[in-house]
Amino acid sequence: MPEGHVLHRLAHRLSGDFTGEPLIVESPQGRFDAGAKVLSGRQLVSARAHGKHLFLEFEEGAFVHIHLGLYGKWRFSAHEGEAPAPIGQVRLRLVSSGEVADLSGPNRCALVDEAEVDAVIARLGPDPLDPSAEAKAEFVRRVRARKRDIGELVMDQSVIAGPGNIYRAEGLFRVGISPFRKGQNTSEARIGKLWDDLEVLMQDGVNTGIITTVEDEDAPHPPLELDPEASRFYVYHRTGRPCLRCGATVLEKLVAGRRLFWCPVCQR
Repeated sequence: MPEGHVLHRLAHRLSGDFTGEPLIVESPQGRFDAGAKVLSGRQLVSARAHGKHLFLEFEEGAFVHIHLGLYGKWRFSAHEGEAPAPIGQVRLRLVSSGEVADLSGPNRCALVDEAEVDAVIARLGPDPLDPSAEAKAEFVRRVRARKRDIGELVMDQSVIAGPGNIYRAEGLFRVGISPFRKGQNTSEARIGKLWDDLEVLMQDGVNTGIITTVEDEDAPHPPLELDPEASRFYVYHRTGRPCLRCGATVLEKLVAGRRLFWCPVCQR
């Protein structure tokens, strides 16, 4: 499933390329046909992301709520004149005067109103890519209020919206927090440091389109042929390999159905 920075990049592109003119909205697959008929001919006002959710706002207070899930993806293509034929099972198609955006395989694609958008966001934790002044303090509060391991809490979208397995592993490593430390037993200062680091890492993901978390001074030069992940990640997918900072063996454990990676020496 895409991590949160991917949704913010999509929101930026859709806002930049598809606002300012009436759009043709279609559902070639047919599963969003009723919603497409309501929206076609209206302008896209904005696109915004919160965590792993995308919200497209159209004129007259109509919104499309999209969650990509495991298989959802957008495909963009330029066109002159007639739009190209859709490829595969396209749930939602947006056609401007010069570009087409096709959405296939989402977990959710629904026509909603603003109240429903607010209700979805209210169920989610703060987003590190959200400029809200209260976001960091709210994240600290939610972590400190729970007895579960912080490694689980960082993946709980009701605690913090956006990070996935890579950002979980890498953020906790970079600030030195064991994923097995209880949320309520982690200091406010350390939780705040984790928030700050996730904000930096995820914004870099928005800017570059890829996740790279290893600082240049820690990255192997030249890159290791048998350990390609070491050029991008400290611990993610590096099970059994030496930690880039201390040399200890990176460990892995299955937690709540997801693979968790950590260094037993650097993270306490």
